[in-house]
Amino acid sequence: MSSTLREASKDTLQVLDKTYHYYSLPQAAARLGDIQRLPKSLKVLLENLLRWEDGDSVTGQDIQGLVDWLKQAHADREIAYRPARVLMQDFTGVPAVVDLAAMREAVKRLGGDVAKVNPLSPVDLVIDHSVTVDRFGNEQAFEQNVQLEMERNHERYVFLRWGQQAFSRFRVVPPGTGICHQVNLEYLGKTVWSEEQQREWLAYPDTLVGTDSHTTMINGLGVLGWGVGGIEAEAAMLGQPVSMLIPDVVGFKLTGKLREGITATDLVLTVTQMLRKHGVVGKFVEFYGDGLDSLPLADRATIANMSPEYGATCGFFPVDNVTLDYLRLSGRSEEQVALVEAYSKAQGLWRNPGDEPVFTSTLALDMGDVEASLAGPKRPQDRVALGDVPAAFSASTELELNKPQQPREPVAYTLDGQQYQLPEGAVAIAAITSCTNTSNPSVLMAAGLLAKNAVERGLMRQPWVKASLAPGSKVVSDYLAKAGLTPYLDELGFNLVGYGCTTCIGNSGPLPEPIEQAIRDGDLTVGAVLSGNRNFEGRIHPLVKTNWLASPPLVVAYALAGNMNINLTRDPLGKDRAGNPVYLKDIWPSGAEIAQAVAQVSTAMFSKEYAEVFEGTPEWQAIEVESADTYGWQQDSTYIRLTPFFEQMGAEPEPVNDIHGARLLAMLGDSVTTDHISPAGSIKADSPAGRYLQEHGVERQDFNSYGSRRGNHEVMMRGTFANIRIRNEMVPEVEGGMTRLLPGDDVVAIYDAAMHYQQQGTPLAVVAGKEYGSGSSRDWAAKGPRLLGVRVVIAESFERIHRSNLIGMGILPLEFPQGVTRKTLKLTGEETLDIRGLNALQPGAAVPVTITFPDGRQEVVDCRCRIDTATELTYYQNDGILHYVIRNMLN
Repeated sequence: MSSTLREASKDTLQVLDKTYHYYSLPQAAARLGDIQRLPKSLKVLLENLLRWEDGDSVTGQDIQGLVDWLKQAHADREIAYRPARVLMQDFTGVPAVVDLAAMREAVKRLGGDVAKVNPLSPVDLVIDHSVTVDRFGNEQAFEQNVQLEMERNHERYVFLRWGQQAFSRFRVVPPGTGICHQVNLEYLGKTVWSEEQQREWLAYPDTLVGTDSHTTMINGLGVLGWGVGGIEAEAAMLGQPVSMLIPDVVGFKLTGKLREGITATDLVLTVTQMLRKHGVVGKFVEFYGDGLDSLPLADRATIANMSPEYGATCGFFPVDNVTLDYLRLSGRSEEQVALVEAYSKAQGLWRNPGDEPVFTSTLALDMGDVEASLAGPKRPQDRVALGDVPAAFSASTELELNKPQQPREPVAYTLDGQQYQLPEGAVAIAAITSCTNTSNPSVLMAAGLLAKNAVERGLMRQPWVKASLAPGSKVVSDYLAKAGLTPYLDELGFNLVGYGCTTCIGNSGPLPEPIEQAIRDGDLTVGAVLSGNRNFEGRIHPLVKTNWLASPPLVVAYALAGNMNINLTRDPLGKDRAGNPVYLKDIWPSGAEIAQAVAQVSTAMFSKEYAEVFEGTPEWQAIEVESADTYGWQQDSTYIRLTPFFEQMGAEPEPVNDIHGARLLAMLGDSVTTDHISPAGSIKADSPAGRYLQEHGVERQDFNSYGSRRGNHEVMMRGTFANIRIRNEMVPEVEGGMTRLLPGDDVVAIYDAAMHYQQQGTPLAVVAGKEYGSGSSRDWAAKGPRLLGVRVVIAESFERIHRSNLIGMGILPLEFPQGVTRKTLKLTGEETLDIRGLNALQPGAAVPVTITFPDGRQEVVDCRCRIDTATELTYYQNDGILHYVIRNMLN
């Protein structure tokens, strides 16, 4: 009897004085065919299939199918992928733990064993999304923001502490430590994983999924990982494989070097623009070429981080000497570094000079062609050359809903006893923030050196600019201090405000009240400049209409200039003490100065800061929790509530009902993000969510954010489609989460309309344009619509994670046929929809949608079912992925 591929490929690897077992790709290739030119990212998937071959979820045909990808650089085969671990942050982690706790309740109710609801693979949750920039511009800001965070989020943190003791293989990195992706890069990531199984050490690639779309950052370290929705991550940690089609792989060839004065941020914004234009949604991107020889690992991580912005599943960098150098620098052991080198070389995962894998398609960039850039005003792929920013800002104001005929006049305001004039185009926020850039010493040292040069010339931040520094790890503070740059950043108002996501995810905090009032009084269009990865409208601050992504040194420069209308390539930033104009080029640090500063980053800094990474502050350690398998739900809690998703479920799935007479809840345009669908930022007092909180005794100053309330479905339902910048084409004259209550003309909040339709038993639909659901891996952007009664979303195209999330919540994603849109159909939102035959759905098949117009006329449109795999269809037929997992546990 012939052995399986898995059995035949098992081999040993001697590293230093230790023997590891592993599943050898070269040995498997003896039976599968030549795999030398398979992209390295697909080799990681191949090893995963080989290691998990069981004849059922992974078969020999699946493994051969991945190798056969080489024939056409494409395959239409579904595979079951099992990542080594799961990474979470607290905004997505709290609702995930709520789901796990609710699953235990459901399993208990249905007579199962609650202990089965336990992670089977390691889970790390890093609390990084809750700190807000309430205090800024002084040395006490950090301590004050930490204190406010602990007060606001005490109940959430008690819940996470409960989860920490209730679930196995579940670790929590406490607040005030860093951003999950930077902690992952600097500490958690291993590149090659090893564990003891049946008294032998097994080595295999470190892989993961994360409940945050920027999980992709770890691909810079040669670790294959990407973001998934919380519900998919929960299924993965409970042993359910990630169902996926073997992806196309786009090769991105990097050559040359960045010119003097050009940063990794300029590079990533250029790469993002190129790849978004090329079209890489649902595809892997793999970087290759001799440009990688001189590309530091921090720059690779910056590029990998922004994979969601260019639309790819991941942006993968193979392992090479640069990887090993970073592992050593960041304090990984010599044994670990030796294992990474030996394993990568044995498996053909090592990058060699001149490697040219087979790719589905390719792009190339000479890094010497990259220019100083920002991206904005509201999409990360909209790169703008530095000298063109004033024109881009001006063009953005032309598109406003209620644009005045005359240019807006500056508005007078008083702050700290001084009178100022706030102009149109003012930079209201300048934030050095986000793992994208704060993981990169070169751009942070550049910001510090530019601040030093500016202070020495007598320049100051403009008084209306709210400046902040929020690094992704404490190591950043260590090396800025060692280089002597912290005092200069402090002098310009870039004081430390926290170690967490802050402004990048919308936790920018309030602007000083006189400035907010001036913006409102003058209806001013102002800007935020941040070193982040997302700049969607309404995300950074409700009153800031334009948001610009930039490198940390440019963030400092814009804080000095104070206005988006100033051309930094030719206009002065200000005047020196002698009254002479000072230009950006006068204070921009040289490459040699930056390199000298970066050389001060040491292994000792990483070792010191990560020695007690799971300990937390005394306040964190003082949180007491009851030890119990099930959670003690508090009926009056406004943070943590038992979700209703499993209330009605039985041990067997019900047949899927056809959709009859569905009303449109919203009709939306292109590039509708998960931020539009389920905002993470501030809660307005007069919104349905704000009213709910007030009715439950929560004062306005204690609202916190939507993101922090994701453990409470009552708040999140009311916050669905509640972004203040969303535009529902059913009410074209209104901005914000409103809709028409049909068949009449009343304009009401989307939540109120949904509740009205629910009482009538009317199913709901959402219609949209291209790239529906782009942005964050926010599962509440699927959970919220589900609770509102949405059964189908019909769009021109979907972003990968959101499409998967919709299926995971039992919502049907349909795609208009090529050339058909809501506009060609002349939809107004008054139509009703009928969709039959849902019990006989097939992945990718045509699904007839009958549209009945107000005059009684009918039209049938054959939409494409975007349930892409048989496994996804099973989830949909079970009313969602977690329902399927629970039923599996019962059986």
